[in-house]
Amino acid sequence: MVSKVNSLGLFGLDAFKIEVESSTETGLPVFEIVGLPDAAVKEARNRVRSAIKNVGLTFPISRITVNLSPADIKKEGSIYDLPILVALLLSSKQISCNFIDECAFLGEVALSGELRPVRGLLPMALKAKSLGINRLFIPFENAEEGSIANKIGVLPAKNIVEIVDHLQSKKEIKYVAKPKIQIKPDVNLDFSQVKGQFRAKRALEIAAAGNHNIILIGSPGSGKSMLSKRLPTILPKMSYEESIETTKIHSISGLLPKGVGLLTYRPFRAPHHTISAAGLAGGGTIPKPGEISLSHNGVLFLDELPEFSRSAMEILRQPIEDGVITISRVNGSLSYPCSFLLIAAMNPCPCGYFGHPTKKCRCSEFAIRRYLSKISGPLIDRLDLHVEVPPVDFEEIATFGTKEETSDKILARVEKARKIQLKRYENLDISYNSKLDSSLLDKYCKTSGVVKALIEKAFNSMNLSARAYSKLLKISRTIADLSGSENIEMDHVLEAIQYRSLDRKYWM
Repeated sequence: MVSKVNSLGLFGLDAFKIEVESSTETGLPVFEIVGLPDAAVKEARNRVRSAIKNVGLTFPISRITVNLSPADIKKEGSIYDLPILVALLLSSKQISCNFIDECAFLGEVALSGELRPVRGLLPMALKAKSLGINRLFIPFENAEEGSIANKIGVLPAKNIVEIVDHLQSKKEIKYVAKPKIQIKPDVNLDFSQVKGQFRAKRALEIAAAGNHNIILIGSPGSGKSMLSKRLPTILPKMSYEESIETTKIHSISGLLPKGVGLLTYRPFRAPHHTISAAGLAGGGTIPKPGEISLSHNGVLFLDELPEFSRSAMEILRQPIEDGVITISRVNGSLSYPCSFLLIAAMNPCPCGYFGHPTKKCRCSEFAIRRYLSKISGPLIDRLDLHVEVPPVDFEEIATFGTKEETSDKILARVEKARKIQLKRYENLDISYNSKLDSSLLDKYCKTSGVVKALIEKAFNSMNLSARAYSKLLKISRTIADLSGSENIEMDHVLEAIQYRSLDRKYWM
């Protein structure tokens, strides 16, 4: 007898329907799985056989063939254990169900018959409704993730016995409850903890308001990492659409926090400098997201930037511009979104004290040039804000009683500036000033004659590139938004110029 049950598969962030067909025939006992299965899918034979026996059901002694259709797409992972098991029970007539066509099954089966969680459930659950599926059976530990797909009946089960009883109308599984969203991370980080560094804080505020990439350069102990780790505290919560997209990426990577269905706070990723180019971009036989995609709609922090490999740093150039990365492998090409705010930190030289007001640099001129040359000109040019972080004076550190500005106060200004941008670009497919392309600069970054003359002077004297010119205008637009000004004024441009001059000091 031949039976068929529905399941789903993943190709990047896109889900597609999988039909699991099972045929039991007379002949020598054999259990075959066809349809381009990988090793993990083939191992389902042993897991399914043991699970059926250990819950008191009968494993059919016959020739069993399971086909995963469409057969020309590679299947990977343990996600097909449950649909294979259900299809096998149907084809051996151990269970029957008159609504099986409306159901889909996802999950790994333990030898004892318990169901174990799987990765990438959210995009598949969201896809199920459009395929005419009304009931989606999933492992109980994936319940929170599945609850986001609120337009479909999601049925979380702890073991296969519960699913068998539900299909035979013996005992129904309760539909998943209201989804749980991510609560605020329990991390005590606030800008009020940073003494001094007012210019660096201002630059981070501008970066947060316009989603501008930024690099911090300073000696060891000046507070670069401390400032960078507090950047997420002045970023607004994600919109629902951003949350769904971010959660899907973390879902297929298996990185959703336990008990969380929807991510609402922007991710902060800080990979170590030993990471490979593939670790940043993503990869694998069927490519999975890398760090730059995991930081989508959030922050990617690269500490000690010159210590990253040249290939890893150059990987960033195209995603910074396009907000998407395409990974090509033999099995196909996949594109993942990667619209992130990049914050990089570095020392000015190998010993870290080049330009320090009190400590003498021990590096030779050649060593300094070699160290700085690890970062290419095109990459530096793509970083909007260049900020020098000077050492903090003793008086600033040891001053008690003075209250530094809190993250909440800075966040209020950032949110106000972002609302201005959302209203300005409501009919466009952009949300931040940093995403303005050249065709929109003239419309949204208009300058008066005097201001235009100032920008022209800066362009010629600082030998700016066309990209640097456009970034100067975008930064000026963000500074104007923070001040509540409709037009870009002289003060806004003068401040923006300060954040585009540091590369001339170090790299020229």
